[in-house]
Amino acid sequence: MRTRTVSALLAALFTAALLLVPATPAAAHNSLQEATPARDARLTTAPTQVTLRFLQRLNPAFTTITLRDATDRQVPASAPAVDGATGTVTIEEPLANGTYTVAYRVVSRDGHPVQGSYRFTVADPAAPPAAATSSTTDAPSPAASADVSAGASASAGAAAGADASPASADASADADDGLPVGLLAGAAVAAVAVAGAAALLLRRRRSS
Repeated sequence: MRTRTVSALLAALFTAALLLVPATPAAAHNSLQEATPARDARLTTAPTQVTLRFLQRLNPAFTTITLRDATDRQVPASAPAVDGATGTVTIEEPLANGTYTVAYRVVSRDGHPVQGSYRFTVADPAAPPAAATSSTTDAPSPAASADVSAGASASAGAAAGADASPASADASADADDGLPVGLLAGAAVAAVAVAGAAALLLRRRRSS
């Protein structure tokens, strides 16, 4: 009797295990299993592709893989090429030295979206840093700087000369016109004073 009871119990447990095992992978969410370049990798040669392998098969319509540089600019890349559980994007421009961020978004079998990101660094000893390349390109040469300074000085001198000439001409005109006017005004005042004194003297003589 005990043997039958134990056997029935073991059979029930085995049946339950068989029912639960197939449901486990289906219920699990998709997750990143392997990446090339790898997380936190420091590469001496710039990669031309980013390949991500996931736990479950990918749906091309719901698979996104992007690459951004240290300035958060999205690096031009192809649409993800999906092969089973693997997605690959091809980088469309050479990568300069610096840190890059790979971001992805996929969908699990149950329709749940899964997203994440990681970084890797390009440190090619033969390639200059992106910042140094930018400053070299943007900085003017000494000869160009000298030409610009000379041109600016010449322009400033010409402008000063152009501004000073009319002002000097106007000042000279004012000075030439002011001298006769002053003399005429003084003469008029003197004439009035003389006439007044003469009239006063004439009145006094008549009174006496």
